Amino acid sequence: MHVEGRNILAFIILLGIFMFVIDGSVVSIALPTITRYFQSDVALSQWVITSYLITVTSLLMIFGKIAERTGKVRLFLAGFVIFTIASVACGLSTSLYMLIFFRVIQAAGAAMSFSISTAIIFQIYHHGEQGRAMGYIGTTVSLASIAGPMLGGYLVDFMGWKYIFLINLPIGVMLLALAAKYMKIDETRSSKLDLDWLGAALLIIFIVSLMLFLGDLSGSNGFSIADSQFLLLALLSLPAFVWIESHQKSPLLDLSIFQVKKFVLPIIAIILFIISSFSVFILGPFYFQGVMGYSPSQVGSVFLIVPAIMALGSPLGGWIYDRYHFRYNSALGIMIVAVSLIFMGSGIGRDDLSTIHLSFVIMGLGSMLFQSPINTEIMNALPKEMLGTASSLSSAVRNMGMSLGVSISTLLLSLQLNIAGYHGAVLDAKPELLSPAISNVMIISAALCLLGAVAALLRNRNSD
Repeated sequence: MHVEGRNILAFIILLGIFMFVIDGSVVSIALPTITRYFQSDVALSQWVITSYLITVTSLLMIFGKIAERTGKVRLFLAGFVIFTIASVACGLSTSLYMLIFFRVIQAAGAAMSFSISTAIIFQIYHHGEQGRAMGYIGTTVSLASIAGPMLGGYLVDFMGWKYIFLINLPIGVMLLALAAKYMKIDETRSSKLDLDWLGAALLIIFIVSLMLFLGDLSGSNGFSIADSQFLLLALLSLPAFVWIESHQKSPLLDLSIFQVKKFVLPIIAIILFIISSFSVFILGPFYFQGVMGYSPSQVGSVFLIVPAIMALGSPLGGWIYDRYHFRYNSALGIMIVAVSLIFMGSGIGRDDLSTIHLSFVIMGLGSMLFQSPINTEIMNALPKEMLGTASSLSSAVRNMGMSLGVSISTLLLSLQLNIAGYHGAVLDAKPELLSPAISNVMIISAALCLLGAVAALLRNRNSD
């Protein structure tokens, strides 16, 4: 593929990733407005967000498998058509139930395209350019993280909540027009769709029940009957899925990939990194508002530091990896993130804002060095014909890491406050309770990052 066509194809894929990531988060800004518009309660309206995240996560692996039959390009285009049409339907919804239904359809379209986006980007770049290509994905996700709250706030304030969905129509039409001309890659498709339907059903049951359990757990101070039912379902469906896959002639997930240390160890590293990172992004606002008295906009400004550094630096991190092939790049990056979390825990414990702000800068630099190399290592670990599996599984793992990060960090905070005898709203807790509790979670997150660094080191040690 010539350079111009390749760059346009990369632009199409990255624009798609940008839209999928934004639509996972932008609705949170509009949720109070949507709740008021439909005269609903938050317990119901939050399903506008939850249904999207659960659907995407549960379908990624399945569509990664389907891509072997349809081809990556066809699946990406079909997914984007569904995503665009469902976005319009969301914007035109006349009831909250209708909106939630079309959010599920929208998420299914996103999962179709997102499951193989990384694989397409990885395939169209040569071996010495793949780290930089993974950096482009990191930049895109970071820019979407920055743009989501800003764009959502602007659209809701000046145009109304419906336009956070309707704006996808002109962008989708433009993307599909470009795709019709430029989206062509060499790929070998299977002669038939041999999908393991029972395995797919069990995987969906496991992911949905686990995410519902984690979601309920993060919003409570302990186990409830509903929590235990979701946990029991997850614990029963996972071994059933493993048993089915190990006895299938054509499994949904080839379990032999978990014997490939060069694949498993980076996956472990990245999920520990995401859990640790999300503890900062979930608990940080409680510290800045509850202890330091920041306004939401001031908190948003602080939390732009890491994605801004990532947006500028991810391609550079990938270029360094491509240029020098320093095998311990990813381990060094996640170690730097661990150091940043130790600094952050120390700064929060002493209410030292200069140390906290510095820790965000260090975290951005460490993330920049970690993400492109680790993603490249994951994609390189499996044979070329399994790129779709590597892409979809790593995407599913990231989403699960986000849910785990939310649940673990909020649970650790709640437990500490409960032990101290406080059972009220987190923001109303006294600073002398809140600061040390959040500081402790940051230190625990640093320890998780160090474990991730060990996994990254072992991965590269095994490449000797």
